[in-house]
Amino acid sequence: MRISAICCLAAAALLGCYTDRLTTSYDDVFEISSEDEESAVIDESGRTAEDEARIRKRLMELEMEEEPAYHMNAGDQIEIRVYDHPDLGMKTRIGPDGMVGIAFMGQVKLSGQTIAQGAESIREGLAPYVKNPVVSITIIDVQSETATIAGACARPGVYGVSNATRLADFYAMAGSSAERLFNGVEVDVADLEHSIFVRNGELLPVDFIKAISKGDALHNIRVRKGDYVFIAQRMEASVIICGEVAHPHKRLFEAGMGLIETLTTAGWMKDTHWSHVIIIRDGLSHPKLYKVDVDGILAGKCRNVPLKAGDIIYVPKDDLAEYNVFVNKLMPSAQIFNLIAGRANTFGMDRNNKD
Repeated sequence: MRISAICCLAAAALLGCYTDRLTTSYDDVFEISSEDEESAVIDESGRTAEDEARIRKRLMELEMEEEPAYHMNAGDQIEIRVYDHPDLGMKTRIGPDGMVGIAFMGQVKLSGQTIAQGAESIREGLAPYVKNPVVSITIIDVQSETATIAGACARPGVYGVSNATRLADFYAMAGSSAERLFNGVEVDVADLEHSIFVRNGELLPVDFIKAISKGDALHNIRVRKGDYVFIAQRMEASVIICGEVAHPHKRLFEAGMGLIETLTTAGWMKDTHWSHVIIIRDGLSHPKLYKVDVDGILAGKCRNVPLKAGDIIYVPKDDLAEYNVFVNKLMPSAQIFNLIAGRANTFGMDRNNKD
Protein backbone atom coordinates (compact mmCIF):
# COMPACT_ATOMS: atom_id res chain seq x y z
CA MET A 1 0.00 0.00 0.00
CA ARG A 2 2.82 2.36 0.91
CA ILE A 3 4.67 1.60 -2.34
CA SER A 4 1.53 2.25 -4.39
CA ALA A 5 1.10 5.58 -2.63
CA ILE A 6 4.73 6.48 -3.33
CA CYS A 7 4.31 5.60 -7.01
CA CYS A 8 1.22 7.77 -7.28
CA LEU A 9 2.95 10.68 -5.57
CA ALA A 10 5.99 10.29 -7.77
CA ALA A 11 3.94 10.19 -10.95
CA ALA A 12 1.95 13.20 -9.78
CA ALA A 13 5.14 15.12 -9.07
CA LEU A 14 6.53 14.16 -12.46
CA LEU A 15 3.46 15.18 -14.39
CA GLY A 16 1.93 17.87 -12.20
CA CYS A 17 3.85 20.68 -13.81
CA TYR A 18 2.17 20.03 -17.17
CA THR A 19 -1.54 20.10 -16.41
CA ASP A 20 -2.06 22.94 -18.84
CA ARG A 21 -1.23 20.71 -21.84
CA LEU A 22 -4.51 19.48 -23.39
CA THR A 23 -5.23 15.79 -22.80
CA THR A 24 -1.61 14.66 -23.01
CA SER A 25 -0.35 16.89 -20.23
CA TYR A 26 3.01 15.07 -20.07
CA ASP A 27 4.20 16.54 -23.39
CA ASP A 28 6.86 18.76 -21.85
CA VAL A 29 8.56 15.77 -20.25
CA PHE A 30 9.80 14.84 -23.71
CA GLU A 31 9.75 18.17 -25.54
CA ILE A 32 13.19 19.35 -26.67
CA SER A 33 13.92 21.76 -29.51
CA SER A 34 15.80 20.14 -32.37
CA GLU A 35 18.10 21.92 -34.79
CA ASP A 36 17.45 19.22 -37.40
CA GLU A 37 14.14 20.08 -39.00
CA GLU A 38 13.99 16.72 -40.80
CA SER A 39 14.28 14.67 -37.62
CA ALA A 40 11.16 12.94 -36.32
CA VAL A 41 12.69 12.38 -32.90
CA ILE A 42 13.28 14.86 -30.12
CA ASP A 43 16.60 13.75 -28.66
CA GLU A 44 18.89 14.39 -25.71
CA SER A 45 22.21 12.97 -24.60
CA GLY A 46 23.10 14.59 -21.31
CA ARG A 47 26.41 15.66 -22.82
CA THR A 48 27.13 19.39 -23.01
CA ALA A 49 29.09 21.30 -25.63
CA GLU A 50 31.86 21.72 -23.03
CA ASP A 51 31.98 17.94 -22.56
CA GLU A 52 32.31 17.42 -26.30
CA ALA A 53 35.10 20.00 -26.51
CA ARG A 54 36.99 18.37 -23.64
CA ILE A 55 36.69 14.92 -25.24
CA ARG A 56 37.87 16.22 -28.60
CA LYS A 57 40.86 17.92 -26.95
CA ARG A 58 41.88 14.72 -25.15
CA LEU A 59 41.58 12.62 -28.32
CA MET A 60 43.71 15.12 -30.23
CA GLU A 61 46.32 14.95 -27.45
CA LEU A 62 46.38 11.17 -27.78
CA GLU A 63 46.87 11.43 -31.54
CA MET A 64 49.78 13.85 -31.13
CA GLU A 65 51.58 11.81 -28.46
CA GLU A 66 54.97 10.57 -29.61
CA GLU A 67 55.52 6.84 -29.82
CA PRO A 68 57.39 5.85 -26.65
CA ALA A 69 60.91 4.55 -27.18
CA TYR A 70 60.80 0.82 -27.82
CA HIS A 71 62.44 -1.42 -25.24
CA MET A 72 63.44 -4.92 -26.30
CA ASN A 73 62.05 -7.81 -24.33
CA ALA A 74 62.01 -11.59 -24.07
CA GLY A 75 60.61 -13.26 -27.18
CA ASP A 76 61.57 -10.48 -29.62
CA GLN A 77 63.42 -11.66 -32.72
CA ILE A 78 66.32 -9.38 -33.66
CA GLU A 79 69.13 -9.13 -36.19
CA ILE A 80 72.55 -7.96 -34.99
CA ARG A 81 75.03 -6.64 -37.55
CA VAL A 82 78.67 -5.64 -37.06
CA TYR A 83 79.99 -3.53 -39.93
CA ASP A 84 82.77 -5.31 -41.94
CA HIS A 85 82.40 -8.40 -39.74
CA PRO A 86 79.54 -10.51 -41.17
CA ASP A 87 80.75 -13.50 -39.13
CA LEU A 88 79.71 -11.67 -35.96
CA GLY A 89 76.21 -10.91 -37.23
CA MET A 90 73.22 -13.07 -36.40
CA LYS A 91 69.47 -13.41 -36.30
CA THR A 92 68.26 -14.59 -32.92
CA ARG A 93 65.41 -14.42 -30.48
CA ILE A 94 65.90 -12.88 -27.05
CA GLY A 95 65.58 -15.66 -24.49
CA PRO A 96 63.09 -15.85 -21.63
CA ASP A 97 65.83 -14.53 -19.34
CA GLY A 98 66.33 -11.50 -21.59
CA MET A 99 69.76 -12.71 -22.74
CA VAL A 100 71.42 -13.23 -26.13
CA GLY A 101 74.65 -15.16 -26.78
CA ILE A 102 77.26 -13.12 -28.70
CA ALA A 103 80.75 -14.17 -29.85
CA PHE A 104 83.59 -12.94 -27.56
CA MET A 105 81.03 -11.63 -25.09
CA GLY A 106 79.01 -14.64 -24.00
CA GLN A 107 75.51 -13.92 -22.68
CA VAL A 108 74.45 -10.28 -23.01
CA LYS A 109 71.29 -8.89 -21.46
CA LEU A 110 69.27 -6.92 -24.00
CA SER A 111 65.85 -7.10 -22.35
CA GLY A 112 64.71 -3.70 -21.10
CA GLN A 113 67.09 -1.74 -23.33
CA THR A 114 66.24 0.46 -26.28
CA ILE A 115 67.71 -0.46 -29.66
CA ALA A 116 70.34 2.27 -29.30
CA GLN A 117 71.26 1.16 -25.78
CA GLY A 118 71.53 -2.48 -26.85
CA ALA A 119 73.75 -1.64 -29.82
CA GLU A 120 76.02 0.44 -27.57
CA SER A 121 76.31 -2.41 -25.04
CA ILE A 122 77.42 -4.80 -27.79
CA ARG A 123 79.84 -2.23 -29.24
CA GLU A 124 81.50 -1.76 -25.87
CA GLY A 125 81.74 -5.52 -25.35
CA LEU A 126 83.36 -6.08 -28.76
CA ALA A 127 85.76 -3.13 -28.56
CA PRO A 128 88.62 -5.16 -26.97
CA TYR A 129 88.39 -7.69 -29.85
CA VAL A 130 87.31 -5.64 -32.89
CA LYS A 131 88.78 -2.31 -33.95
CA ASN A 132 86.19 0.46 -33.85
CA PRO A 133 83.14 -1.86 -34.11
CA VAL A 134 79.99 -0.40 -35.62
CA VAL A 135 76.92 -2.28 -34.39
CA SER A 136 73.27 -2.12 -35.43
CA ILE A 137 70.20 -3.96 -34.18
CA THR A 138 67.04 -4.49 -36.23
CA ILE A 139 63.79 -5.75 -34.77
CA ILE A 140 62.39 -8.53 -36.96
CA ASP A 141 59.48 -9.78 -34.87
CA VAL A 142 58.03 -8.06 -31.82
CA GLN A 143 56.53 -10.30 -29.15
CA SER A 144 56.66 -7.94 -26.19
CA GLU A 145 54.46 -5.11 -27.55
CA THR A 146 51.08 -6.51 -26.63
CA ALA A 147 47.65 -5.26 -25.62
CA THR A 148 44.62 -7.09 -24.28
CA ILE A 149 41.10 -7.28 -25.67
CA ALA A 150 38.37 -9.02 -23.67
CA GLY A 151 34.61 -9.35 -23.53
CA ALA A 152 32.16 -9.98 -26.37
CA CYS A 153 34.64 -10.43 -29.21
CA ALA A 154 35.10 -13.66 -31.15
CA ARG A 155 38.69 -14.30 -29.99
CA PRO A 156 39.52 -12.38 -26.80
CA GLY A 157 43.16 -12.46 -25.78
CA VAL A 158 46.55 -10.77 -25.91
CA TYR A 159 47.73 -9.53 -29.33
CA GLY A 160 50.89 -7.94 -30.62
CA VAL A 161 50.56 -4.28 -31.56
CA SER A 162 52.67 -1.75 -33.40
CA ASN A 163 52.52 1.97 -34.07
CA ALA A 164 50.24 1.23 -37.03
CA THR A 165 47.68 -0.70 -34.97
CA ARG A 166 44.50 1.27 -34.36
CA LEU A 167 41.35 0.36 -32.47
CA ALA A 168 39.45 -0.91 -35.53
CA ASP A 169 42.45 -3.09 -36.49
CA PHE A 170 42.72 -4.44 -32.95
CA TYR A 171 39.00 -5.30 -32.90
CA ALA A 172 39.43 -7.12 -36.23
CA MET A 173 42.41 -9.09 -34.83
CA ALA A 174 40.06 -10.44 -32.17
CA GLY A 175 37.55 -11.54 -34.81
CA SER A 176 35.15 -8.63 -34.27
CA SER A 177 31.89 -9.40 -32.47
CA ALA A 178 31.11 -12.76 -30.92
CA GLU A 179 27.85 -14.38 -31.97
CA ARG A 180 25.11 -16.33 -30.25
CA LEU A 181 21.86 -18.03 -31.14
CA PHE A 182 18.74 -15.94 -30.62
CA ASN A 183 15.45 -17.54 -31.66
CA GLY A 184 17.42 -19.85 -33.93
CA VAL A 185 19.32 -17.00 -35.62
CA GLU A 186 23.02 -16.12 -35.20
CA VAL A 187 23.31 -12.51 -33.97
CA ASP A 188 26.22 -10.25 -32.97
CA VAL A 189 26.44 -9.73 -29.22
CA ALA A 190 29.00 -6.91 -29.05
CA ASP A 191 27.70 -3.67 -27.57
CA LEU A 192 30.10 -1.10 -29.02
CA GLU A 193 28.23 1.79 -27.43
CA HIS A 194 29.19 0.68 -23.92
CA SER A 195 32.65 -0.77 -24.63
CA ILE A 196 35.69 0.78 -22.91
CA PHE A 197 39.35 1.56 -23.62
CA VAL A 198 41.75 1.78 -20.66
CA ARG A 199 45.36 3.04 -20.75
CA ASN A 200 47.52 3.31 -17.64
CA GLY A 201 44.41 3.38 -15.46
CA GLU A 202 42.74 6.14 -17.53
CA LEU A 203 39.40 5.50 -19.20
CA LEU A 204 39.89 7.08 -22.63
CA PRO A 205 36.88 8.94 -24.12
CA VAL A 206 36.67 6.73 -27.20
CA ASP A 207 33.41 6.23 -29.09
CA PHE A 208 33.68 2.67 -30.43
CA ILE A 209 30.80 3.14 -32.87
CA LYS A 210 32.47 6.17 -34.44
CA ALA A 211 35.85 4.41 -34.52
CA ILE A 212 34.78 1.01 -35.83
CA SER A 213 31.48 1.47 -37.64
CA LYS A 214 31.94 5.00 -38.97
CA GLY A 215 35.71 5.17 -39.49
CA ASP A 216 36.14 8.35 -37.45
CA ALA A 217 39.92 8.87 -37.35
CA LEU A 218 39.79 10.91 -34.16
CA HIS A 219 38.21 8.06 -32.18
CA ASN A 220 40.09 5.30 -34.02
CA ILE A 221 43.13 5.81 -31.79
CA ARG A 222 46.43 3.92 -31.84
CA VAL A 223 46.67 0.92 -29.54
CA ARG A 224 49.76 0.98 -27.30
CA LYS A 225 51.59 -1.62 -25.29
CA GLY A 226 49.65 -2.50 -22.15
CA ASP A 227 46.30 -1.08 -23.33
CA TYR A 228 43.14 -2.87 -22.22
CA VAL A 229 40.02 -2.95 -24.40
CA PHE A 230 36.77 -4.42 -23.12
CA ILE A 231 33.98 -5.13 -25.60
CA ALA A 232 30.69 -4.96 -23.73
CA GLN A 233 28.05 -7.60 -24.34
CA ARG A 234 24.64 -6.70 -25.60
CA MET A 235 22.42 -8.11 -22.91
CA GLU A 236 19.42 -8.58 -25.14
CA ALA A 237 19.53 -8.32 -28.92
CA SER A 238 15.85 -7.54 -29.17
CA VAL A 239 13.28 -4.77 -29.43
CA ILE A 240 10.00 -4.67 -27.47
CA ILE A 241 6.82 -3.23 -29.00
CA CYS A 242 3.97 -2.64 -26.57
CA GLY A 243 0.96 -0.44 -25.91
CA GLU A 244 -1.69 0.42 -28.49
CA VAL A 245 -0.57 -1.96 -31.25
CA ALA A 246 -2.40 -4.95 -32.70
CA HIS A 247 0.22 -7.52 -31.62
CA PRO A 248 2.55 -6.44 -28.77
CA HIS A 249 5.68 -8.60 -28.80
CA LYS A 250 9.44 -8.86 -28.45
CA ARG A 251 11.32 -9.34 -31.69
CA LEU A 252 14.87 -9.94 -32.81
CA PHE A 253 16.92 -6.79 -33.35
CA GLU A 254 18.46 -6.45 -36.80
CA ALA A 255 21.01 -3.89 -37.95
CA GLY A 256 19.31 -1.06 -39.84
CA MET A 257 15.93 -1.65 -38.19
CA GLY A 258 13.68 1.42 -38.19
CA LEU A 259 10.59 2.46 -36.25
CA ILE A 260 8.05 2.32 -39.09
CA GLU A 261 8.82 -1.21 -40.27
CA THR A 262 8.94 -2.41 -36.64
CA LEU A 263 5.48 -1.01 -35.97
CA THR A 264 4.35 -2.84 -39.10
CA THR A 265 5.50 -6.16 -37.65
CA ALA A 266 3.22 -5.47 -34.68
CA GLY A 267 0.18 -5.10 -36.95
CA TRP A 268 0.40 -1.28 -36.74
CA MET A 269 -1.12 1.04 -34.15
CA LYS A 270 -4.71 0.88 -32.98
CA ASP A 271 -7.13 3.73 -33.61
CA THR A 272 -6.90 4.61 -29.91
CA HIS A 273 -3.20 5.45 -30.04
CA TRP A 274 -1.75 8.79 -28.98
CA SER A 275 -0.44 11.19 -31.63
CA HIS A 276 3.19 10.28 -30.86
CA VAL A 277 5.17 7.14 -30.10
CA ILE A 278 7.60 6.90 -27.16
CA ILE A 279 10.95 5.12 -27.49
CA ILE A 280 12.64 4.16 -24.20
CA ARG A 281 16.38 3.57 -24.62
CA ASP A 282 19.45 2.69 -22.52
CA GLY A 283 17.62 0.57 -19.98
CA LEU A 284 15.39 1.59 -17.13
CA SER A 285 18.04 2.61 -14.61
CA HIS A 286 19.13 5.61 -16.73
CA PRO A 287 16.46 5.80 -19.41
CA LYS A 288 16.38 8.19 -22.33
CA LEU A 289 12.92 8.86 -23.70
CA TYR A 290 12.20 10.04 -27.23
CA LYS A 291 8.90 11.37 -28.54
CA VAL A 292 8.51 10.49 -32.21
CA ASP A 293 6.21 12.12 -34.75
CA VAL A 294 5.06 9.03 -36.68
CA ASP A 295 2.57 11.02 -38.77
CA GLY A 296 5.41 13.30 -39.84
CA ILE A 297 7.43 10.30 -41.03
CA LEU A 298 4.48 8.86 -42.98
CA ALA A 299 3.83 12.25 -44.57
CA GLY A 300 7.43 12.44 -45.73
CA LYS A 301 8.20 15.44 -43.55
CA CYS A 302 10.67 13.60 -41.29
CA ARG A 303 13.15 10.77 -41.54
CA ASN A 304 12.39 7.34 -40.13
CA VAL A 305 13.98 6.72 -36.70
CA PRO A 306 16.70 4.02 -36.52
CA LEU A 307 16.37 1.69 -33.56
CA LYS A 308 18.94 0.16 -31.23
CA ALA A 309 19.03 -3.22 -29.55
CA GLY A 310 17.12 -3.11 -26.28
CA ASP A 311 14.77 -0.28 -27.33
CA ILE A 312 11.23 -0.33 -25.95
CA ILE A 313 8.65 1.10 -28.34
CA TYR A 314 5.62 2.23 -26.37
CA VAL A 315 2.46 3.41 -28.11
CA PRO A 316 0.31 5.16 -25.46
CA LYS A 317 -3.43 5.67 -25.57
CA ASP A 318 -4.65 9.21 -25.93
CA ASP A 319 -5.27 9.08 -22.20
CA LEU A 320 -3.03 10.35 -19.40
CA ALA A 321 -4.24 7.77 -16.86
CA GLU A 322 -3.15 4.86 -19.05
CA TYR A 323 0.30 6.42 -19.38
CA ASN A 324 0.59 6.85 -15.60
CA VAL A 325 -0.17 3.15 -15.04
CA PHE A 326 2.47 2.16 -17.59
CA VAL A 327 5.18 4.32 -15.99
CA ASN A 328 4.36 3.10 -12.49
CA LYS A 329 4.57 -0.55 -13.55
CA LEU A 330 7.64 -0.10 -15.69
CA MET A 331 9.83 1.82 -13.26
CA PRO A 332 10.28 1.15 -9.52
CA SER A 333 9.30 4.06 -7.29
CA ALA A 334 12.93 4.72 -6.33
CA GLN A 335 13.82 5.20 -9.98
CA ILE A 336 10.94 7.61 -10.49
CA PHE A 337 12.10 9.67 -7.51
CA ASN A 338 15.61 9.58 -8.95
CA LEU A 339 14.32 10.90 -12.25
CA ILE A 340 12.43 13.68 -10.50
CA ALA A 341 15.09 14.72 -7.99
CA GLY A 342 18.38 14.05 -9.69
CA ARG A 343 17.93 13.34 -13.39
CA ALA A 344 15.65 16.07 -14.66
CA ASN A 345 17.96 16.52 -17.63
CA THR A 346 17.38 12.91 -18.64
CA PHE A 347 14.01 14.02 -19.92
CA GLY A 348 15.69 16.87 -21.74
CA MET A 349 14.99 20.56 -21.41
CA ASP A 350 18.38 21.76 -22.65
CA ARG A 351 18.71 21.91 -26.41
CA ASN A 352 22.51 22.02 -26.07
CA ASN A 353 22.45 18.42 -24.85
CA LYS A 354 21.49 17.05 -28.23
CA ASP A 355 23.72 14.16 -29.41
